[in-house]
Amino acid sequence: MVILDFFINQVFGVAAIFLALIAFVGLLLQKKGFSEVMSGTLKTAVGVIILQQGVGILIGGILPLAGAVDAMSPVATMAPSMDTDVFIGSFGFEIGIAMIFGFLINLLVARFTRWKAVFLTGHMLFWFPFVFTAVGISAGLSGMTLLIVASLTTAAYYIIAPNLVRPYIKDVIGDDSFTLGHPSTVFVLIGGYLAGKFGDKSKSTEDINIPKNFQFLREIAISGSVIIAITYTVLTLLLMATGHDYAALFGLDASTGLFNFIFMSSLTFGAGLTVLLFGVRMMIAEIVPAFTGIQEKLIPKAIPAYDCPLLFPYAPNAVLVGFIISMVVSTAVIVLTSGMGIFRYAVIPMVIGCFFEIGTASVVGNARGGRRGAVIASVVSGIAIVFLMGFSLPFVVGAEATIADWLIIFGGQDFSLWAIIQGSILRVLPL
Repeated sequence: MVILDFFINQVFGVAAIFLALIAFVGLLLQKKGFSEVMSGTLKTAVGVIILQQGVGILIGGILPLAGAVDAMSPVATMAPSMDTDVFIGSFGFEIGIAMIFGFLINLLVARFTRWKAVFLTGHMLFWFPFVFTAVGISAGLSGMTLLIVASLTTAAYYIIAPNLVRPYIKDVIGDDSFTLGHPSTVFVLIGGYLAGKFGDKSKSTEDINIPKNFQFLREIAISGSVIIAITYTVLTLLLMATGHDYAALFGLDASTGLFNFIFMSSLTFGAGLTVLLFGVRMMIAEIVPAFTGIQEKLIPKAIPAYDCPLLFPYAPNAVLVGFIISMVVSTAVIVLTSGMGIFRYAVIPMVIGCFFEIGTASVVGNARGGRRGAVIASVVSGIAIVFLMGFSLPFVVGAEATIADWLIIFGGQDFSLWAIIQGSILRVLPL
C-alpha cells in the first residue's frame, strides 16, 4: 500500500513529476550527456508547473461567471453527492489500481499493436479511473468485480480516445508528434467532422481582419481580457435587469467596486492565458524531443497524448471563439430545456468545460474548416455538453451518493459520455 500510494500520489498524480520522469527516461535512452538530461528534465517540470499556474490564474478570472449565470438558470432538483475528498479517501485504493493497470495495458497495446498513443496527461490519468470507479459503485459493484471493471474501462479510454483523434490533431499541428490526452475527445470528433464537411479552410480565425487602430487586439492577452470584460459587463446588466444581486454573486465587498472587479478579473484572465501559453511552449520544446528516446528504444512509433492547452498556441483566437459561443449556446439550451423534464437532475452552466474542452474543439474546427468550422464546432459542442451532462448524472448516483457535485463542475464531455456508456453496459450485464 505504501508503494502504491507513492506511485498514485507522488508520481502519476503530479503532472510535473510524471512528465519530467518521462523526459528523463527518454533522454537517458538517447544517451544524452548529464547536462542535457538534467536540463531537459527540469525544464519539462518547470514548463508543466508554469502551464498549471496559468490555468489556475485563468480559472480565477472566469469562475465568478459560473455562479452568476447559474443564478439566472431555473431551479431544479440537484443530484445527491458526497464530498470529493471523502470519496477519494474511501475508494482511493480502487482508483489507484485502475489507474496503474489501465496505464500498463495502454503501454502493452502501444508496444505490440498499431494503436500507438500513450496517455501521458498526469492529472487525467487519475480522474478517469476516479469517474469509472464512481460509476461502478453507483451500479452496485464492489470488490474484485469493481477493480476489474474500472481497470478495463480506464485502459479502454487511455487507448481508444487518443488514437481516434490523432488525424484531427495532426490537422492542427501539421505532424504526428503528439495527440490529445484530454476529455475533449467527443467534441473534437463531432465538431471536427462537421467542420470538415461544412467549413471553409481558406478563412482562419487567426486571420481575422482588424482595423489599423485596433491592431493591439491581435495580442491574445489583450483580446482575451477585452472579451471577458465585455462578458462580465453584459452579464451584470442581465443580472440587474432580472433583479439579482450582482454584488453578492460576484463576491464584491465595500472595498471592491464593480468597475474594479470587472477590470481586474479581465486582466487576470489575460495574464493566465499568457502564462499558460508560455508554459506550453516551454514544455513542448523539451518533452517532444525527449520522448524520441522512448519511441526508438521502448515503444517504436509511440505517440504521446498530452493535455489540451498544448493545442492553444496554434489558434488562440479559436479558443476564445469556442469559449464565448459555447457559453451563450449552452446557457440558452439549459434555459430552454429546464421545464421540459428531459433531465432528472439540474444542469448548470459549465464555464470550465466551455473554455478548455470546447475551446479545444474550436481549434480543431478552425484547422479543418476555418472560421466557419470553429463556429460550427463551438455551437454543436455547446449543445452536446448540456445533454451529456444531463444524461450522465444518474449514472453517478446510487445507494452511496458518489461524485455528482464533481461531475457537474468538471464533466459534460468524455467524463460524461463514458460514464453513460459504462453505466448503460453495467445495467444490462448481470455483474
